[in-house]
Amino acid sequence: MRNVFLIALLLLVAIGEARERFANPVAEHGADPWVIHEEGRYYYCYSGRGAIWVAASDSLLKVFKSKAVEVWRPERGKPWSHGLWAPELHRIGGVWYVYVAADDGDNAQHRMQVLRRQEADPCGPFEHAGELNLAEDRWAIDGTALEHAGQLYHIWSGWEGTENVQQNLYISRMEDPVTPVGPRVKISQPEHDWELRGGNPRINEGPTALVNGEDTFVIYSASGSWSDHYCLGILKLVGGDPMDPASWVKSRKPWFEGSRRVIAPGHASFTVSPDGRENWIVYHVARHPGAGWDRQVQIQPFTFDRTHGAPEIGAPVRAGVKIPVPSGEP
Repeated sequence: MRNVFLIALLLLVAIGEARERFANPVAEHGADPWVIHEEGRYYYCYSGRGAIWVAASDSLLKVFKSKAVEVWRPERGKPWSHGLWAPELHRIGGVWYVYVAADDGDNAQHRMQVLRRQEADPCGPFEHAGELNLAEDRWAIDGTALEHAGQLYHIWSGWEGTENVQQNLYISRMEDPVTPVGPRVKISQPEHDWELRGGNPRINEGPTALVNGEDTFVIYSASGSWSDHYCLGILKLVGGDPMDPASWVKSRKPWFEGSRRVIAPGHASFTVSPDGRENWIVYHVARHPGAGWDRQVQIQPFTFDRTHGAPEIGAPVRAGVKIPVPSGEP
């Protein structure tokens, strides 16, 4: 399969000879990169310096260098004043939301928060719409949205109990973007060798929904985020009810993993080229072997299998290798 994808990538390179080229990384420092494309604009959402930021551009390449706007800084002394992790910007029902994990200074208190902005432009102040009251009130991070068959769901990484021994993926129905309803259901836990290489705590985290026509997938990160073994796995929704664990099937192998020259690719988001003709993944990698949480941001194209509808990507492109810019780049 990797050879097939390599041939496809080489063909893409050949087709792109007339295009300009670029080399990764697109951001020399960054983690948990979240990029979406809405109405011709790219938005890059991230946390840093105690706040959440959004940068905008009509170029996928330039959005990482665009001047970012501070859209939310939590008040002091709140249960959500510290530890802002992995914010995600979503537009649901014409309204902008940011899902972000936050705590009171104690990691064990991390819970999912939701921010809201009614204006059309997300590059402005967001209000704190509340904490997501997820069932069982356990540690929760990396929350994301999934819309399926007219129903909104929230998927996140959490603890089964109150001890930091393992992170699983859970799903909950949502009455609206700020109101979970019903129980949480576990849809994935670390079980394969490649999900356990990083040591304890065992990790499944960073879920992201990826929809291709009638096919729905969740790409997630596995193995220790601090380790050189961090990688991406994939779940496919094969049943009609996302709340039924049996509706999800996990690949026995990593979907996207590192190499000797590209270390620990993980925590991805997905977007398209400016003209909508290509699919692109945005992810972080360790800056060097043993770098731990010192990471940079990379992007590269991927495709969907025409027969089975599954996303295919091959190996991560190493830093410094020039590939064609996204199709339609201004």
